Parts: sequence; structure tokens; C-alpha cells
Amino acid sequence: MPVRTDIRKILVIGSGPIQIGQGCEFDYSGTQACLALKDLGFEVALVNSNPATIMTDSGTADRVYVEPLTSDSLVGILERERPDALLPTVGGQVALNLFLELESQGHLQRLGVRPLGVTSETVVLTEDRRAFRQLLLQLGLDVIQGDVAHSREAARQIAAGLNFPLVVRTSFTLGGAGGGMVRSIEQFNELIDRVFHQNPAAQMVIEESIVGWKEYELEVMRDSAGTFVVVCGVENVNPMGVHTGDSITCAPCMTLTDREYQQLRDIAKEIFAKVGMETGGANIQFAVHPLTGRIIVVEMNPRVSRSSALVSKATGYPIARIAAQLAVGLTLAELKNEITQTTVAAFEPSIDYVVVKIPRWDFAKYKGASDELGVQMKSVGEVLAFGRTFRDAFQKAWRSLELGYEGWPDLRQTGDELHLSNTQSREEKIATVLDKLSDPTPLLFPALKTALQLGLTAEVIHERTGISLWFVDQLRQLTNLEIQLQNPDDSVLIRAKQDGFTQKSISLLSGIQPTELEARTSALGLRPTFKMVDSCAGEFAAHTPYFYKTFEQHDENVPSAARKIVILGSGPNRIGQGVEFDYSCVHAVRAAQDAGYEVILVNCNPETVSTDHLVSDKLFIEPLHCEDVLDVLRAEKPHGVFVQFGGQSPLKLAKEILAAGFNILGTPQEVIELAENRDAFGTFINKHGFKVPAWSTGLGYADCLAQAESIGYPLLVRPSYVLGGRAMKIVRSEAELKAALAEAVEAAQGHPVLLDKYLEQAIEFDVDLVCDGRSVFIPAVMEHIEEAGIHSGDSTSIIPCLRAPAWLEQKIRVLCSD
Repeated sequence: MPVRTDIRKILVIGSGPIQIGQGCEFDYSGTQACLALKDLGFEVALVNSNPATIMTDSGTADRVYVEPLTSDSLVGILERERPDALLPTVGGQVALNLFLELESQGHLQRLGVRPLGVTSETVVLTEDRRAFRQLLLQLGLDVIQGDVAHSREAARQIAAGLNFPLVVRTSFTLGGAGGGMVRSIEQFNELIDRVFHQNPAAQMVIEESIVGWKEYELEVMRDSAGTFVVVCGVENVNPMGVHTGDSITCAPCMTLTDREYQQLRDIAKEIFAKVGMETGGANIQFAVHPLTGRIIVVEMNPRVSRSSALVSKATGYPIARIAAQLAVGLTLAELKNEITQTTVAAFEPSIDYVVVKIPRWDFAKYKGASDELGVQMKSVGEVLAFGRTFRDAFQKAWRSLELGYEGWPDLRQTGDELHLSNTQSREEKIATVLDKLSDPTPLLFPALKTALQLGLTAEVIHERTGISLWFVDQLRQLTNLEIQLQNPDDSVLIRAKQDGFTQKSISLLSGIQPTELEARTSALGLRPTFKMVDSCAGEFAAHTPYFYKTFEQHDENVPSAARKIVILGSGPNRIGQGVEFDYSCVHAVRAAQDAGYEVILVNCNPETVSTDHLVSDKLFIEPLHCEDVLDVLRAEKPHGVFVQFGGQSPLKLAKEILAAGFNILGTPQEVIELAENRDAFGTFINKHGFKVPAWSTGLGYADCLAQAESIGYPLLVRPSYVLGGRAMKIVRSEAELKAALAEAVEAAQGHPVLLDKYLEQAIEFDVDLVCDGRSVFIPAVMEHIEEAGIHSGDSTSIIPCLRAPAWLEQKIRVLCSD
């Protein structure tokens, strides 16, 4: 079918600010959609309020509105732009809810704006828990026992007919917000009282618990001709009871039989057709009873999601880009597979590797917050790892989290002190670990490893956690291999490398010195090889340079002779690091390409635009870990490496990269060291005569206490080499200083801790600048509304400065230029 000619201009709704449950995946999907529509000749207008995204870059759409995502704001934009159509499926729940609001208020009909890809009836049908349940019953499908309540009284009546524990969810929310697992009538009453107090019009879904069932998700596509494909199936390693965004997941599905997979596929196809979704991508979640095989449809999202971004990167099948093309009339048979460039998009990808996603949490930033995982999503980011086996990808994913792990950690390696004190008996240790296995937290899998080390059987672990025996056995193989590595023969070394163990971890486990280990692995021919990510398991030639590392005989990476550079990305989202570094990485790629370089990007965050295989000339999905990065550099031999665009993650690797003989481009290593090392920077400031508050540095607890005495309180405590103000504190007494130093000294990891006089009632400014070595360009000076002492990432800032007189702003510019 040809591209629609009745549409000329399209308005795309973005997702707004990053929040728990909504990361930068919608920046990726929205950017894909806008660029795809522009390539087809449509005029694209975009509205989004997040300034850190590539989506709100001027080149993404013909007109970009950085405006609040409210119905009033959108009505004004619709009246100004007069688009022919609206695309609401690439901005997450925010965009869908706004679409429903505009439709119900009559604005879309009044202005003649047609929705693309989805209708309001479809959104309501899939988001309204009762309506979706009725649809499933009409189709003869099994459903969770329960009902929907619109009041406290109705909620209590529903609960009276069910057995605890119960799962309670609210309709039209993101990431399971407002819901939870309740195990008693007291917990239930407390939850519903809170929800209905906050929103008297809330819809509460109250259902039987299916905690412990296996959970699967299918990413599906459909075009206007009725062609239906399953892009990929994703299996949650965690059983039902943990939100999929907080679960470790893998693709392809590992524990489904072919018969079960075909059942899920048929159900998904039937649901997609019946909900009335015209075209595009969606994801459908299923629960399968581990013993009886009973299948329950959990929910459907009639839009792209975080899982869509994950699957797009896992398979090379660009879901959001294709969904946008389908929405304007094209069919899957008319679109090419971008990986092979010869086959069409009307196919179901087949992959000959395993991908593992692990969420990243930052509970340490929120003292006192519960780290128990349930149906409400709590993770702030995630990482993706490719391997030839589940074990390989699983180890690599833990390394990608940038928490100091070489691979899958046990409780001791996470810093958790609750387990295995030297005074505990083995029985006491087992009891402690079993307790940790009972309730899912971020320490569940480290506790599982410790349980295996203590000799607990796979059956006991499965019974306690609900994790499939297949996954437990895979992890048991890793712990057994660690034992064998204490005195490894050649076969053990080969298997260890193929199962994702780093040289450092093998050296620590075996006691073999790094140089001797390097000689042994080299003699065995154990060198990193790179496999191409394709969507057809090698049946057709793949043309997109998109790679992951493994240890096999055949290397599919053929480095070019072109002049090339490597850009290191930012790794997973976390508190203090969102999508802003992805924005800078993408711009750096484009600028380097314009300068005539082949650009290679290394990153492991599946939500980002930078890990779209069409952005850079070559993409490696690898951890920002020293060994993995150096393996890429040795294979590619670039002219140089950029480390300053990805935030703190690549900066920490600069010294090792330089020591390995590679050039650091842009900001030199000595300048990075000068800026990151508080002691060196303070010395530099004094040397050049800049005014600063009284300061000193300490290298340990006792040293810092001594330095504080000479400066006086209040003090600002700041460790070196940290991101987002980690472990920074304002202290007003020795008691507060002692409490703050424990965390600051640990965060500094042997580097200095800066103690400087805190200036009360001071105004703080942020200055961004660009320097070519001679001239300095300062685009703006930002003034903080809050007084100094609030981290710049948490401050409200304004441009231009309003309180500071012109002479002061000019003086700031001169100081920065000097």
C-alpha cells in the first residue's frame, strides 16, 4: 500500500521528564518515529518538555515545542500548527493519557486531527482493567480471578471473595504506580484508603495472586493489511510478583516449549485483532503456571514501551521506526529489514545468541526507602548484555551495572554485611540466606549465589524463590566453575572465558598472576572475538556493523582501514545520570562523522538513541568496563578515544586507556585528573589566585577530622571522582562530620575528600563553555534560584540571570575564560 496522501503534517507527543518507571526509552522511540516520518516526506511537529533528550533537538522534527505536556498546552499547539494527524503511541503512558483527554474534550474532532496507529477505544479497552478482562472472557481466554473497584466499599467486597495474598493495581498508570502486593486485610485497607484519598475517582484492580508463575512478554507488530509478526519473546527470570521493569529478563524465551510458544503467539494475534488496534507495535504479558501450564493474559500495552526499546536492540528490529511507517500506510511487506537489506520486515526475527537485561536501582540515595520489589516499578535504569549462552550474557550484564562487579556477585561482593559473619554456624548462615531469598530485592541473585556456595540444592532455591529450575541450574554451573577455577586446567580456562569470566576474576579465583594468566590464555588461543547482531541467525548476510564480544574461533568483525575514533557512552541510567549524556554522545558521533571519521560507539544501555545501530558507523554493545573496552580498542585500533561525552563512566577508564597506548581525544587525561581530584584542583585554584572558601583535603577518616578542625563549621564534604553529588554533605558539627565521612571516604576509593567552608546564603551559578585551546565560548550563565548547597541537578535554574547584576555576570564570564 502507498504512503497516505491525505496527511501532510503530523504532531508527535513526547513523554516528558524522566521518572521512576519511565527512562529514556521514549526518547529513543520518539526520535525514531520523527525521523522515519520526515524521511517519508511528512512535516513533523513535536511537543515534549524534556530538554536533555535528542528528541527535543532541533533536527529531530521540523518544529519542536518545549512546552508542558498538558491538554491546555497541546490545544494551543494544535490550533497553531493545524496538523492532519496525531501520533500518541511513542510517548509512553503520558502521551496516551493526553490523547484520551484531547479526544474526550472534543478538540481532535473540532480541529480535524486524526490519531495514527491507535484509537481512543483501543486505549480504553486495554487500559481499563474491567473492559480488558471482559474482552478476554469473550475470547474464551483464562483470566485472573478478581474485579475492579471504584470505591472503598466495593474494594472490600471484592477482597472478601478472594484469598490473600492479593495483587492490587490502579488503571491508567505507569510502572505499576499506586499498586502493590497485600498479604493481610490490614495491609489491604491501608492501601485502598491511601489510593482513594489521593484520587476518589480511582479504579482499583483487585486480583488473586499469581506470584511464582512464570512470566513472558511478546513484542508484536501488525500492519494495515493484517500481517502479524512476533518480533521477540522475552522471559522474566524472576517469576510473577516482580514488575517486569524490576525483573532480570532474557531473550529468547528459555523455558517455553514450542507448543506453549505457539499458544502465546496465537493468543497475542487474536487479542491484537480484537482490541481494534489498527497498526503498529504493542506488548502483551502472559503468566504461565509452572506445573499445569495454565496461561493467563496479564495485560497489553497498545504502544511502544521500555520492553520495545530492549527488543529493538536485542534483535536489530527497530519497532518504533517501523510502527511509525505502518501508521502512515506502509505495510510490513513493503519495508526492508535494515539488518539484511535484502529481506522484508514481514518476518519474525530468529537470533543465535542470548541477551540478558538487568535493572539498576539506586536505593542508596534514598535512606530508609524499602528495597522490596513488587508490582510497582522501582528501578532507575537497566543494562543489556549479549552472549553466546545465558551464562555468558548474565555475567556480562552484572559487569555492565558499573557497581564494581567483575561478574555475577555473591552477597559478600555486594558489600552486604548481614550474611556469613565469622561467628555464625553454617546453619545460621543458611537461615540468613534463606530469609533473603524469600522476598525479592536487588540482592536476590547475589543471595542465590551465596545459597549455592553454601550447598543448598536447586530444588530448595526454586521452592523459596519461584525461579525456574533451568535458570537455577545455569547459575549452579557458574558457581561450580568458580570452584574448578581454584586449580584450573586448560579446559576449565576455556570454559570460563566462554562463560563470561574476566581475566581479573579468573586471576582472583585461581591465584594465577595476571601476566602468567595472559600467557596461558594466549597459548590456548583464547582471544576475544566479535559476533554480529543479526535478526535471522545467520541465514542471510547482515550488513549493519553491530557487534558483541565472545570467545570463539571465528571473528565476524572486519575492522576497516578508515581513520576512526571510538566514543564511550554513559552506561545505565541512574540517579544523577539520565539521558543528557546520550544526547552529547549522539551529537559527538554526528560531529565526528561530519569531520570525515568512521565513528565507533561502545555502550550497554538499551534505552538510548546512541545504541540505535543506525546512529554510529559501528556499534559495540559492551560493558563500560576496562577489560571489555580495551578489547574493542585493540580490535579496532582507533586514531583516538573520546571519554568526556559519556559522563563519569568513561572518565574513570581514561587512565587505563592511556596506559594501554591509545590516544585520549579532547580533554587530556591530566586535565581530567586535575578537575576530578579535589586536592589537585584546590592547589590549581590557589596557584592561579582565584578566590575560594577555606579548604583542605584528607585521605582517610582521621586525616579528614584533623583538617576539619582548622577550617571550622559548617563544612561541605565532597569526595573525588563521583557522579551526581554522591556522598556530598553539608555538616554543621563534628558528630555530623563523622557520620558523613564514612560514606565519603568509601566513595572516594582512595582519592582525596575535599573539606571546604560552606558559604551560607550564597547564590550559585553554573557555566558551560567550549574551548579550542585558545578561545572560550560561553553560551549562557545559569543562576540557581535556591541558595548554594543544593546540587545543581536538583536546583531550579534560570537563564538569563535575574538577581545577579550585569557586572557580576560579566566577571563570572571573565573568570571562566581565564
